[in-house]
Amino acid sequence: MATTLVKTTQDGRKLEVVGQAITLGGKLEAVDLFPVKDHPNRYNILKALPDAAYMAGRVPLTAEEGKVALEALAKGEAEFLTNPKAIEERFRFAARAREAELGIE
Repeated sequence: MATTLVKTTQDGRKLEVVGQAITLGGKLEAVDLFPVKDHPNRYNILKALPDAAYMAGRVPLTAEEGKVALEALAKGEAEFLTNPKAIEERFRFAARAREAELGIE
């Protein structure tokens, strides 16, 4: 699984994309980016950081940092979708869902 550094925060923690997750200091922060323009607290975010374009959990990102993160997330998703074990698990889940739908235990 590839790790992509998006930015280092002011307190020295690294915001990285690992597979399909965004981590801050090695702990899960988010699984996707939220555009600031759609964020319910956008006015306060833009007041504090006028160049913020995305939010990764609690961490604001500029447009450039957001582009890096989005590309890394897309790459992580592509790796997941082509992983044989992940494909097998999706088929297993679909079969179980179909059996439950039909009432088969």
